[in-house]
Order: sequence, then structure tokens, then C-alpha cells
Amino acid sequence: MTRLHSFKTLIVLFAFTLLPAAAQEKATTFTQTEQAIVDQIKTLRATPDTERGAKTTTIALEIRTLPAGVNKLKLAVALTHRATEGDFGHQTLQAVADTLAGALTETPPPAGKEGAPASPYTDLAKLVRYEHVTTTLDTAPYKQAMADLAANEAAIEKADFTLKDLEGKEWTLSSLRGKVVLVNFWATWCPPCRKEMPDLDTIAHRFADKGLVVLSISDEDPAKVSAYVKSHNLNYPILLDPGRKTNEAFHIEGIPQSFVFSREGKLVTQSIDMRTQGQFLEMLAAADMK
Repeated sequence: MTRLHSFKTLIVLFAFTLLPAAAQEKATTFTQTEQAIVDQIKTLRATPDTERGAKTTTIALEIRTLPAGVNKLKLAVALTHRATEGDFGHQTLQAVADTLAGALTETPPPAGKEGAPASPYTDLAKLVRYEHVTTTLDTAPYKQAMADLAANEAAIEKADFTLKDLEGKEWTLSSLRGKVVLVNFWATWCPPCRKEMPDLDTIAHRFADKGLVVLSISDEDPAKVSAYVKSHNLNYPILLDPGRKTNEAFHIEGIPQSFVFSREGKLVTQSIDMRTQGQFLEMLAAADMK
């Protein structure tokens, strides 16, 4: 998943998140071996999809050989954020989850604000809950992260919004009862978002007669969004969220992210990252749309 910052900034952010307060002013320093892994993770998006699963698994195994410590945990987290950008196989995701769980066991990070579990626990919980991998980790922070995800889902199911699309038409989620609704959050600067949007466009038109509505939401400048949509010939509703209130209501911390609501308005499934067309079809099947 693409966080709201670059990969380099992401690594630095992990340093500040995982280190004790007294050490936060120190710059992140990687060994030569660790830096080689950083470089591999940075090039994952340039790897052909047919090879990316195997490369991701290899990196996960390499991280496991590193000595325990904050750097090992940072690299495990960084790999986790790249491993879910598509469909690279269940075994790949399991290897990534095992690596992250092992790093968390070796180097438990301090709690976040107000005692919230540190973000790596949430990353692992998302893999288990939404990517259907397993873990033997059974610590209190991990359990809390799982409980927090369940609470977020309950809040999202109750959330509603009224947003305008690029043509000025208003769309209200609650008014779409009786239809299956796929709500997608994206941005023009986000590579995984851009990669999945043609599939969203295809699916939106393929299932329109069966009652599917696909709504993609951006918090960017309307002119920038409009220019991108026109240049890429996207023809399904693109909504604008200038105040980010809908992003906040859906607990969006990284994009792309998608949610499927049944005809009864129930949240039946969600993604934590980019999906392929096949993965989108699996999500729609959860709402009895095939």
C-alpha cells in the first residue's frame, strides 16, 4: 500500500516510530547487507508481475537472516507494504507475514499514542484479516490491533457520505441501497492506484446492468483529477473529497483501498492495497455478484 509519503520518507518514518524518544534524533544507518535489501524493495514495482512473488519471497527470507533489531523490523514492514500491491500468491504473503511476525517477536516496538499498538502490529493484523494468512503471534498489542480493525469496520459500515463527481453530480452512499457498491480511494500520484483503475473501469461497465456502482474518491485538486481521468479515458464516477472527511470516516491511512457494500448496505469485504481484476471479482462475489 502506498502511504502518503515516498519510500525514502517511509523508511525514515519507521525509524522515528520504532525508536525510543531519546534516539529519534539519530539518522537511520543501514549495514551494507541491509542497504542491499532496501534497494531490492525499492525496485519491486519495476519487477514483472510474473516474477514479483518469487522476488518478494526471497527478500522476506533474506530479512529473516538479519540480526534482531529495529532495522530488521523496519525492513520487514517496508516489504509488507509492497507485498500486497496485486496478486503475487498466498505463499508469498505468508512468507512476508512470518517475517514480520518474527521481527515483532524479536524487537517489540513501543506503543503509539495513548497506548495504541505500534503500526507494525496493525500491518500484520491487516495481512491476517484481509489477506487470509495466519500467524502464531499472540501478544497483547497484536490482539488490540485486530480488535481495532473490527471496530473500524463497524464504523465504516455506518458511515455515509454525499460527494460530488467531476461533473457536479451528487452521490450519496446510503441512497444506493439495492445496488452493490464498490468504494475506492485513490490519487493521481499513487502508482498502484493508477495500475488498478483500468480494471475498475472495466468492472464498472461490465456489471452496471447487474446493479454495480463503482465510486472512486480522491482528495486532490479537481483540475488535476479531471485532467488525469480524461487523459486515461476513465468513464465511471470519480468523486471529490476536498475536506478529507470521507477519507477519515473510512480510516484511510494508505491508498489504494477498496470497500464492497452489499445491496443491503453491509460492508462485506475490503482490500488494503491494489487489486487485480481477478481480485476485484472475488471481492464482488462476496456481495453475490458474479
